Parts: sequence; C-alpha cells; structure tokens
Amino acid sequence: MASQRIYVGTIGEGVWRSLDDGATFTRAADGMFVECHVRALAVHPDHDALLYAGTEQGLYRSRDGAANWERVDGPLNDRQIWSILIPPRQPDTLLVGACPSRIFASRDAGRTWTEGLADIRPDCPRIMHTRVTTLEADPDDERVFWAGVEIDGLHRSTDGGRTWQRLPGAGLLSQDIHDLLFLRDGPRRVILAATNADLHRSTDDGRTWQPLELKRTQPWQYCRTLAQPVGQPATALLGHGNGPPGSEGLVGLSSDAGASWRSATFPGRANSTIWNFAVHRADPALIYASSVSGELYRSTDAGASWTKLPREFGEIRALAWTPLAI
Repeated sequence: MASQRIYVGTIGEGVWRSLDDGATFTRAADGMFVECHVRALAVHPDHDALLYAGTEQGLYRSRDGAANWERVDGPLNDRQIWSILIPPRQPDTLLVGACPSRIFASRDAGRTWTEGLADIRPDCPRIMHTRVTTLEADPDDERVFWAGVEIDGLHRSTDGGRTWQRLPGAGLLSQDIHDLLFLRDGPRRVILAATNADLHRSTDDGRTWQPLELKRTQPWQYCRTLAQPVGQPATALLGHGNGPPGSEGLVGLSSDAGASWRSATFPGRANSTIWNFAVHRADPALIYASSVSGELYRSTDAGASWTKLPREFGEIRALAWTPLAI
C-alpha cells in the first residue's frame, strides 16, 4: 500500500488533511472560512494536487493538495454546494450541483459558467430545499450526464449539461435520490440508484427500476452512497445504515452488478450511516469510507474487509484520497 493523502470534508470544521496514511490529521482550510461546511470534494482526474471543495459559500479550488484554497468566482458564490463532477474524459469541464437545486457547468476549468436549464423542484417541506446530491458522467456517451436530486428524482442531460430532463423513474419506491452508479453485467449496462427507501437497479438505461428488497440480505434499506473499485466493472460498494444520520451503519458488497449483496467484513457497526467512499486509480484495492457522524474506515482489499482509523470527527460529508507524492 503506497502512502497517501486523505482529505476529509466536515460540517463546521472545513477541510482536514492527513499526510501520514490517516495516523494524524491537520486542518487544511487556508483561503476559505475555517469553520465552513464542506459537502463535496473532487480531485482532478489528471492532476492529483488539483482539487475542488463545495461549501455553503460556493466553490473553492486548491492547486497544491489543500495547502491553500481560492474561491472560484462566478454564479456559485455564496451558494450551498452539494455535488461536484469532473468528467474523466473531459478534464476541463466542471459540473456543480447546489441547494436549492440548480446545476451549473463550466467548460473552461471554472473561468466561465452557464446554468443548465432544468425543471427541478426547489423546495421541500421536510428539508426546506431540495439539493443535487449526485452528478455522474455517463460512461458510454460523453454528452450525457445524470443528476440525482433529494427529493425530486432523476434528471438527465444529453447535451453536455445545457438542458436537463426529469426521468419518470418507474418502479422507484422513492424520489429521494442519494447516489448513482454504473456497472457492467457482461455486455449489459446496469445502473444502481440509492434512495432512502431501498436500493434500485435498472437494466434499461433508467426507464424502469426494480427495488432490490435489500432487507432480505442487509440490516437496513436506507441507502446513502455507492462506489466501484477501479477496474472492477461488476463490483459495487454500498454505504447504508438505519437512517439520516442514523446510529448504525455498514458496507454492503456486490460482485454481480448489484443482483445480490452481502455485508463486507467490518469492525462492528459504524456509529451512523456510511455516507462516503473514496477511490483512486493509483491503488484500486485501497478504499476509504466514512460515517456521517465522524468515523473513518480503510479497506486494502477493494472493500471486502475494513479497519477503523483512530481519528474521529464531528460530522463528515465528503471524502477523497490521492497518492502522497503530488
């Protein structure tokens, strides 16, 4: 296992960074409000020292591995950012999802921005405002992007993020979309959608969905985050728990494109729902996870088993890692 940098986005404590494989952490928020809320972190696919953070004051960028930050000026200023996407095949493109729900795109690395035309419900009585919880690049068509909205279902753009259409979501038990993941079952493409009411699977490009009745094999059906070990197109990891934030959480593992699930080997149950995963191409077997109530976990076997890191935080909403040398 090569040495790595670990980045943790917290609520009320900004960004923290470890340079010793998680043994110790120091705050790495110079240039932003030190007590800001960080709900999204994204590392550039070609430059590990370049990363973005989504805060309640807008979008921030670091060019030196979180040693210093600068605000990316534009229409995102003072907006609450919930999701960031840098498409792997379009490294100068940025898509950012906000709360209340709006989607913005830059095609020149953040110098200029346009807002996508999207009919997304902005308000929700239970959570006040809907939010764009996940943005995903379609792995088979670089013009297509997907968005999951809490609580307003699935939206898709087929023109590079300029316009967005809401998908009917037939079969979804809930329009509370937390995360999306694309998998391969042989030649067939599979999409997973994590919701508050179950994990859902589509084999027809999102036209219809089948609830997986996760409670047949897992303790809970509240599903928060999904990840794929690099280079394993049929493998999926699921972070779930007994609610938001919940008081218990585990990692689920599927090796058959989401058709069946088992629990990963875990050191007891987490103190809350597993909210984030972090993967990197530099070491496909090395994956980090965090619970929303502040615990950190590491796997060195692509998610099959996990150990707990000693450091705990108050509330973690974002997670990333890169090789130590940048």
